[in-house]
Amino acid sequence: MSNTQIKDFTKGNITSQLIVFAWPLFLSNLLQVIYNMVDMIIVGHMLGKTGTSAVSVGGDVSALLTFVAMGFSNAGQVIIARYIGAKRIDKLGKFIGTMSGFLMVCAMIISIVAIIFQDGMLLLMNTPKSAYEGAAAYSLICMIGLVFIYGYNIVSAILRGMGDSKHPFVFIGIAAVLNVILDTIFVIGLDMKAGGAALATVISQAVSFILCSIFLLKNKEKFHINVKPRDFVNWDREMLGDLVKLGTPMAIKTASIQVSKLFVNSWVNSYGTDVSAFAGIANKVGSISNLVSAAMNTAGSTMVGQNIAAGEFKRVKKILARLAVITLSIASAISLFAVFFPDLLFGIFSSDADVLKFAPKFIPIAVLLFFGSAMRAIMNALLNGSGNYRINFATAILDGIVMRIGLALLFGVALGMKHYGFWLGDALAGFTPFWIGIVFYFTGRWKKNALISK
Repeated sequence: MSNTQIKDFTKGNITSQLIVFAWPLFLSNLLQVIYNMVDMIIVGHMLGKTGTSAVSVGGDVSALLTFVAMGFSNAGQVIIARYIGAKRIDKLGKFIGTMSGFLMVCAMIISIVAIIFQDGMLLLMNTPKSAYEGAAAYSLICMIGLVFIYGYNIVSAILRGMGDSKHPFVFIGIAAVLNVILDTIFVIGLDMKAGGAALATVISQAVSFILCSIFLLKNKEKFHINVKPRDFVNWDREMLGDLVKLGTPMAIKTASIQVSKLFVNSWVNSYGTDVSAFAGIANKVGSISNLVSAAMNTAGSTMVGQNIAAGEFKRVKKILARLAVITLSIASAISLFAVFFPDLLFGIFSSDADVLKFAPKFIPIAVLLFFGSAMRAIMNALLNGSGNYRINFATAILDGIVMRIGLALLFGVALGMKHYGFWLGDALAGFTPFWIGIVFYFTGRWKKNALISK
């Protein structure tokens, strides 16, 4: 493939490829966490715990609506990688048109349905009365701008599937800077409260999506994207079938995790505004654990997908081994920081003593979150990269619903640990994909999958 920006991961040094590919993904994830944290920090310090609770609840509801985008874009990334590994570059354009058109239609439908049922969702979340207005404003704006969030997931998945992680970082970097500027204007300057934070996020995502789309169009020859306008509406049935087969369990997995988190947070919110506000902070701290592991999971899925399609099974095993060394080492370092510098970690988000009093007992749970995230990243790379939709579906149900809700109820209600029990159950459930992946690995069934239309 001369004059191409597509990366071939079926040969070369695995460690350097993982680091070079994952590093921009890590920075992209970091920037996304930062500009989500900016909402929490600015609103928290300007509006207090009521504002923090509003952004926390509104953000939870909004995050749930992205499950189709996350699941199907991740599936699309894997399928693109497998086309490249199988040397079927000629199929990229038609697949990209099919995937993009399908997901944009999904975005519009989900946006409309969410707006209709917004009040019901907020009531199910046990949103504190003092934070209800802010949470409603935050979630409504995100619902209206959902198409831009979906759009960015589509274009970044296309680039990641082709081994390009640098340009998604550039565009998310632009969004992060813009988000800080707009947060300052809307929340502080114009006093738009929680709604202003949501508007800043949506506009930033829209700009990032548009710029990334323009980049892809200008470089479509280098990425071998021979896509025609009709491909976005005239979907290829076989390709859509492949996408639905793999994307559905991934979407269910994302949705079930989000639903279970909403379930957990709903119970947590019932313990009052102080606990609800700390839950928002705890979620942000938990997101730190996903920075490295999510980057490694994404990079590993693309590399595993290419190598399985190419029949390079020994190389797949080496990829998983390198992932283990990197993710577990970093999880250990982050855990040590949380244990020795808890005030520095939690004090970023709030100075309210009534909110921060929950932090000391949350530290062991945070450590579990860090290691659970690291360990599931290793096996998620295999589960996703293999293209096995059945094992992904099983993981979705067990991880997202059975274990997460079951353990939360066990510790939170049955054992009377209240909000700490719900947080502990959520953290322990995060190890589920690792154990499923271990069994899947030793059965060798991951070698038999080739989810590519002929």
